[in-house]
Amino acid sequence: MDWDAERYHRLSAPQVGWGRAVLARLEPRPGERILDLGCGTGRVTGEIAGATGTLVIGLDRSPAMLLQARAQQIPHVRFVLADGAGLPFVEAFDAVFSTATFHWIRDHASLFAGVSAVLGRGGRLVAQCGGGPNLARVLERAHTLMDSAPFANWSAGWRDPWNFADVEDTRRLLEAAGFSEIEVSLEPSPTTLPDAAGYSDFISCVCVRHHVDALPPDQRGPFVEALTAAAAADDPPFTLDYWRLNLAGRKDA
Repeated sequence: MDWDAERYHRLSAPQVGWGRAVLARLEPRPGERILDLGCGTGRVTGEIAGATGTLVIGLDRSPAMLLQARAQQIPHVRFVLADGAGLPFVEAFDAVFSTATFHWIRDHASLFAGVSAVLGRGGRLVAQCGGGPNLARVLERAHTLMDSAPFANWSAGWRDPWNFADVEDTRRLLEAAGFSEIEVSLEPSPTTLPDAAGYSDFISCVCVRHHVDALPPDQRGPFVEALTAAAAADDPPFTLDYWRLNLAGRKDA
């Protein structure tokens, strides 16, 4: 099932904040050709275009996200429907920017090889995604619920959709893909939602969307309510234990 893009656009303040921090590390220059890999609804893509003054490509595999992005009519941006695991370009960009996307792609060896292929010589990758123990607390609770009655009736064959990679594996795969000047680090980014309603709205759209989609409609509310009740007892309450994997590298000339 595709994203609820309008809802995600409304709720994605944490992702936008992370994206702006990554954009500051990218330091886009006027005239550069930049790919925003996993652009979502385009909230940061437009800021990249504003910095370069030239056409920026925003790529996402979600038709719903791109519909929301195109509705904004952002100047100097072209949105492309494609999978980040199979990029349809060759040596077309000076830089690849990405935030909150790479953890949705399981095969990071192929991902980094594809990113290298779309960069010109000396082109750079600057990105951030979930990594290491990202969202460990809420996901452990979600897994426990999925294995419990009544939710276990619909969880057979359940598999997490993410790859929360660690620093050393990421560094090794970037080197294998032909990158140098590699920088990889993990940083905590705990995110507190204002109240129970805000927490349940956010996690059902973003963090446990795939769990919720696996359940019948009459079980989705109880599932999210159970997670929200557990989060209310945390200190501080309604806090998501986000961890961000920062990565950067330059394609060998």
